[in-house]
Amino acid sequence: MRDTSVTKAAQICVARIGAAHGVRGEVRLWPFTEDPMAVIDYGPLSTKDGARQFEVVRARVAKDHLVAVIKGITTREDAERINGLELYIARDKLPETEEGEYYHADLIGLRALDPAGVAIGKVLAVHNFGAGDIIEIAPMQGPTLLLPFTDAVVPTVDLAGGHVVIVMPQEIDGEDPSDA
Repeated sequence: MRDTSVTKAAQICVARIGAAHGVRGEVRLWPFTEDPMAVIDYGPLSTKDGARQFEVVRARVAKDHLVAVIKGITTREDAERINGLELYIARDKLPETEEGEYYHADLIGLRALDPAGVAIGKVLAVHNFGAGDIIEIAPMQGPTLLLPFTDAVVPTVDLAGGHVVIVMPQEIDGEDPSDA
């Protein structure tokens, strides 16, 4: 699964600018791409509304982020002004996915069906909290469902048909609440 933050429009959020790093305009940059350094290769990135463009000139890996130089950002004050901005590219600028790979943004809004074709709801998001991808489904009624995004639970992704098939997992064995 490609790790990209999602926007339903034809744009995909590929990074978020963080706090200033040093006094020469460098910023902390959190990329949402499979290859963190890919943000350099995409060329100019824009804000969600498209009003501003930024180009990552160079970057180096730091602990859990990149330290980046952005064209035109030369002082700490410049860097502080762009803290928190999300950077987007057009969906069609991303490389094609391989079989069984999907951009999160391509899944958002797909209908979620059970194996018999009965509507369960819609895909709200795909998350990864460190232990694997989780698909979030907004059911027709009730609270959202957070399910493992595995072949067993999501055996079919039909982008052209506009749906995913969801096989609800069995209850997970655990402590009986009455034992507590």
